Amino acid sequence: MDSSDTITLERMRTFVRVVERGNLSAVAREFGIGQSTVTRHIRELEEALGVPLLSRTTRRVTITEEGSRYYAHSLQILRLVEQAGSEARNARGAQSGTIRLSCTAAIGVLHISRLIFQFQDRYPDIHIDLNLTDERIDLVQEGVDLAIRLGPLADSSMKLRALGQSQRVLVAAPDYLNTHGTPTTPDDLIGHEGIRMSNVAGSETLALRGPEGEHHALPLQGRFVVDHGLGAREALIAGRGIAPAHRWLIDDLLTNGRLKQILPDYALPSTPLNLLIVPGRAGIARVRLLIDFLIEQSGHIPGIETP
Repeated sequence: MDSSDTITLERMRTFVRVVERGNLSAVAREFGIGQSTVTRHIRELEEALGVPLLSRTTRRVTITEEGSRYYAHSLQILRLVEQAGSEARNARGAQSGTIRLSCTAAIGVLHISRLIFQFQDRYPDIHIDLNLTDERIDLVQEGVDLAIRLGPLADSSMKLRALGQSQRVLVAAPDYLNTHGTPTTPDDLIGHEGIRMSNVAGSETLALRGPEGEHHALPLQGRFVVDHGLGAREALIAGRGIAPAHRWLIDDLLTNGRLKQILPDYALPSTPLNLLIVPGRAGIARVRLLIDFLIEQSGHIPGIETP
């Protein structure tokens, strides 16, 4: 096939701009080419189509009826080509750069860090700056893109995505239970050593729902109070008492027998696990990749009941 019989994007773009500007020389200056090249593009396009697109006189260029229809279709084609290129560039850009992620500390150490490694194996050009903290930091001021938070959240202008509900269980070490006895009813918990979280509101009261739906509220008292989940985990292993614990925090210890579940027929309230998306941050496309990945993988974290 002769190249003059081919409809190219270059010829189509030249035609569209001539229609829009109504002047061949103006288009030649815009594209940085000679006017004869503009004329040739139009002629070759008309020859390939077999219809006249423009009517040219010494003073003006007017569009023919066929040219008007072709102009409308050409605009659609060129916009689709531009959109496809833009999406391809954005997709490539989404798979590189840095994401600053803030995460509740214990779940970050035990589970989220492992998910981040898997995410980076999938997207090797994305860097993760992981901030582990249980403090309610100012995400905007700290330059955070995305935050994983455990527990109820105050009203916020930030977009929230639910990862799931974190299930909790009542546990203790076998050595502790052998020494102090294993509770078989909620009232049996009274007088036992409790391990409390000082940074959890209401941790001095243990709320349980029985198999018939009845509610029990019991004091949780003890000599050890800690403000970090990993500290509570170590206290449980050391046999310092009984504690309500997120399943993801101690699931491996239940599996290997280092901890035992107490009162399995009595349920503890679950805790929401959420993503907070900081608005107006650059690189939202790559942040979306991480959001989708975390939502996809959150069901693999022990004790997380996904929506």
